[in-house]
Amino acid sequence: MAVRAKATRSTSRRRTVAVNAKSARTASAARARPGERPQAHRRVVAPVKAHQPAASPSASPYTKALRFLATLSDYEKMRIVRYNSQNFDLDRMRTLLRKLGNPQDHFRCVHVAGTKGKGSTCAMLAAMLEGNGYKVGLYTSPHLVDIRERIQINGQMISQPDFARLVRMIQPMVLRARPTPTYFDVLTAIAFKYFAEQKVDIAVIETGLGGRLDSTNVVKPEVTAITSISKDHMAQLGGTLDKIAEEKAGIFKPGVPAVTVMQPPEVEAVLKRVAEKVGAPLDITGKTIEFSYRFESSRMLGPHNRVCLTTPQSKFEHLAVPLLGEHQALNCGLALAVIDRLKMRGFALNDQRCMEGLARTQIPGRMELICTNPRVLVDGAHNAASIDAMMRAIGQHIPYDSMVVIFGCCADKDVPGMLERITSGADKVIFTNVNNIRTADPEELAARYVELYGKMAQVAPNLSAALEIANRAVTKEDLICITGSFYLVGEAKKLFASGSAPVRPV
Repeated sequence: MAVRAKATRSTSRRRTVAVNAKSARTASAARARPGERPQAHRRVVAPVKAHQPAASPSASPYTKALRFLATLSDYEKMRIVRYNSQNFDLDRMRTLLRKLGNPQDHFRCVHVAGTKGKGSTCAMLAAMLEGNGYKVGLYTSPHLVDIRERIQINGQMISQPDFARLVRMIQPMVLRARPTPTYFDVLTAIAFKYFAEQKVDIAVIETGLGGRLDSTNVVKPEVTAITSISKDHMAQLGGTLDKIAEEKAGIFKPGVPAVTVMQPPEVEAVLKRVAEKVGAPLDITGKTIEFSYRFESSRMLGPHNRVCLTTPQSKFEHLAVPLLGEHQALNCGLALAVIDRLKMRGFALNDQRCMEGLARTQIPGRMELICTNPRVLVDGAHNAASIDAMMRAIGQHIPYDSMVVIFGCCADKDVPGMLERITSGADKVIFTNVNNIRTADPEELAARYVELYGKMAQVAPNLSAALEIANRAVTKEDLICITGSFYLVGEAKKLFASGSAPVRPV
């Protein structure tokens, strides 16, 4: 069994476990693999209506709104949810929206699905549209710190009073509905109602899970876009890339232009087949759309990528991508392809203004440096492909002597794949819990890591304890990278923003 350091009482209540390769092999034989649960403990959670706890009379309307939302079924916080049309019920969503006056029919939109890069693509697209003077709604998930991050217009989050008002409006409808709408259903309905009220010119809508059965898949888009597809949410969407691609392609609509990036062959075949069956004209950047990118470094911009995309309607040449990493060049190309298709749909979009808007794009929680001494980088990479992209981006853009990775993830992810990618750049790994019921056991992660790669690993019970360990291990030239889950990244941002992160200058 694993050798554990004896726990001692301290203000941080931290527990550190050093695991060596020999003991980890013994321990791991008696354990389930990370991300697996013994069969006897598996259970399926269906949507249930929870009773709303009594709110304090002195609580603000916004606080009451958050408390009500907390009573709803939140699939993001459930261990196992069966992916079917009962739990992911579009009729339930349509009924709720009908009671609200079908707000989704009162604004034009772009619908974006995919495994990784959805948030970045949506943000770049929204910035370019806003740069052209349009009033742009943006709906994304999950949030990092504030739930209102999910619903924005021209970069401004929905206000607390508006959020509370819309929750109060929708609450009676939700309580009377059978089956009861979920947490994500309600947030999606609030976003659509808010965009309709505010008369946005166009909204950029990101799917939550999959596409075919996602709550957002009730919109009538001008363009649909599919970002890079890789293995994620396999328990819900299927264990193979072609099954995952089939679900993502569920957002294609008859006669609506669709664009995607270069995909693995089996994914491309599925997307083409579904597009043809639906009657959606599909184009691929780098294939049917002329697209290229290159990495360069300059004194003014430092290391960065530049992209070129050319069509009969557009000529974007050598645009500097505002976000770090080769993967962001691909996301940028996809956003530009959407812009091109919107021109074909009658939107007045100037290439120069698109470039200026693009340059202003900012994405929290993606390759974001949240502390400079010690240097702490956060990235919400949460599958093998995104961890790989993050590690390559760090290697290209951020010089360091040694890197300490603080890693936590949900148990339903491709844990072995992520652990393999971490080894490419990490000199030290500290495994910790994610603030979510689906968290993978950090001791199991450490045991698996040591067993597979023969490297030392440490375990901390929470992010604060992990940061204390990392802080003691780094110098000014080193880097602390927090990754594996948006939940862990959100917790890190809260800690540093509040000044309560247990780190000191090195």
